[in-house]
Amino acid sequence: MEATGTDEVEKIKSKFMSAWHNMKYSWVLKTKTYFSRNSPVFLLGKCYHFKTDGMYVALNSFQSYSAGALFDKINTEISGNVEEFRKDFISRIWLTYREEFPQIKGSALTTDCGWGCTLRTGQMLLAQGLMLHFLGRAWVWPDALDVDNSDSESWTAHTVKKLTASFEASLTAEREPKILSNHHQGTLKRNCDDNEKRNEFYHRKIISWFGDSPLAAFGLHQLIEYGKKSGKTAGDWYGPAVVAHILRKAVEEARDPELQGVTVYVAQDCTVYSSDVIDRQCSFMDSGKADTKAVIILVPVRLGGERTNMDYLEFVKGILSLEYCVGIIGGKPKQSYYFAGFQDDSLIYMDPHYCQSFVDVSIKDFPLESFHCPSPKKMSFKKMDPSCTVGFYCRTVQDFEKASEEITKMLKSSSKEKYPLFTFVKGHSRDYDFASSPLHEENDLFSEDEKKRLKRFSTEEFVLL
Repeated sequence: MEATGTDEVEKIKSKFMSAWHNMKYSWVLKTKTYFSRNSPVFLLGKCYHFKTDGMYVALNSFQSYSAGALFDKINTEISGNVEEFRKDFISRIWLTYREEFPQIKGSALTTDCGWGCTLRTGQMLLAQGLMLHFLGRAWVWPDALDVDNSDSESWTAHTVKKLTASFEASLTAEREPKILSNHHQGTLKRNCDDNEKRNEFYHRKIISWFGDSPLAAFGLHQLIEYGKKSGKTAGDWYGPAVVAHILRKAVEEARDPELQGVTVYVAQDCTVYSSDVIDRQCSFMDSGKADTKAVIILVPVRLGGERTNMDYLEFVKGILSLEYCVGIIGGKPKQSYYFAGFQDDSLIYMDPHYCQSFVDVSIKDFPLESFHCPSPKKMSFKKMDPSCTVGFYCRTVQDFEKASEEITKMLKSSSKEKYPLFTFVKGHSRDYDFASSPLHEENDLFSEDEKKRLKRFSTEEFVLL
């Protein structure tokens, strides 16, 4: 009886905190973000220009300006670039706080509001790596511009209505729930060619891997299970370095055949050992296939002491302008953001601090809108917390070798210090008397050395986000 009462109290507490955080962070979709037209905008290796004399564009839930007076003063080419940026940004996968999902094992939690933001930003970085792998950087979601363009204040209610309609449609076995208000959608789906069908399949497949259910390969439930091996439990704060190791374990343990061609490497002590990376890329797949794997390289770094050192601004810009970049797990103190681009001295990010309702991604044609951010946000670089993890994607060994050369040059040119933030070194980590990454251990996914390193990362060297 007592245990049941405790569970009820925890559930009520969880619901109260969910409501509080939703109210606390609801501003994320209500505030306007201004972009200068006189400076280029970089988004995950792509550059966009909105140039016009002395004017700014406000992207607030991407309101449609094409019919407004603003675009009357802009030529077609520039207008096109604005549209391209909008489509590109909205096409990135956005993962936020959720509520009312299946209870997390070993706890009474049915929401991650208030504590899961770094796990969410880690998910977004991994999702971008998988999008590059399966869809390519040029891919954009065909329905990106159909994400609700109404006033941002009504976005929440509008989304709830759509989620409800979709849920009701799934119960009544309606063939196709009305998710987006695009009267061409049905026609496009019927007439799309094989490539479009393939892209739609992987778009939904990738999102489903991040679903908030115990079976999702990279869902919150699985990530928390791997986090337990490093001493973390549901409700704890997670640092960027700890999340990097959790993501590595999640990819290693994924059993979906589609994921056998991807691996994750986490840099040790700000050093990427080239031979270790290539060994991972050339390891046999479960099927016995000898083909090389793509690799997502995660590098936990620190951009200063208690505060971020402004000397590292050019380094961060350089990273985000590389075609290999899949973003940065970072943020400001106590709040984690997924950094995906920049303009001038401001970082462009996606914010996970918005509590949305659980979406069952196992339902056919589940609603996609809540997994795509309708509005970019900007933050001054000087507000950035120094603890972060940068990510890169390389499809082949040749890509990795090319990327390591380019990144090394960029690190040297952007570093005013004698030593760069991280380095690429030839050979294996064991050649330098460091413990090499352990093989899979059935009963313990983290070695004692890794546990010590993760504990050090989360308590001393890194400020938890």
